[in-house]
Amino acid sequence: MTAVSLTARTVSRAALTAGLLCAVAACGTESKSAPAGGGATWQEPASYAYTLRSTEGERTLLGTFRITVRDGAVVEAVGLDDSGRRVVEDVPDAVPTIGELLDELEQARRDDADKAEAEYAADGHPARISLDWEENAIDDEALYVISAYEPTGG
Repeated sequence: MTAVSLTARTVSRAALTAGLLCAVAACGTESKSAPAGGGATWQEPASYAYTLRSTEGERTLLGTFRITVRDGAVVEAVGLDDSGRRVVEDVPDAVPTIGELLDELEQARRDDADKAEAEYAADGHPARISLDWEENAIDDEALYVISAYEPTGG
């Protein structure tokens, strides 16, 4: 009877240890671009193009843009409406990569914003990011809608 109890206890400890090791190994490995709820992970490619519609709040980055990213940096931004054209002309460095939008989402989560949500496309890239740092504050929201996403070869 002692051998059976010892074996069961040993197996139980081994399972617990294995579970703990798996949990510890996974700590800190969740991608900033992983969809909430554990869906497929999207890795930002070095080169791609996308359309961004940035609305809500009192911010510099308002408008609709067609953005080209190469080697992880914005290399071309075209304003597709009056607001977008003003941003591109006056503050071209304000136009972000998708990775920078995801960084903003993660920062809002770290700052315990009242709203920091994302919706993801079937391939895992973010399609909509909605932020609101303080629910009762006026004009601190941001809404980013990402469309026409196309990885490119360069």
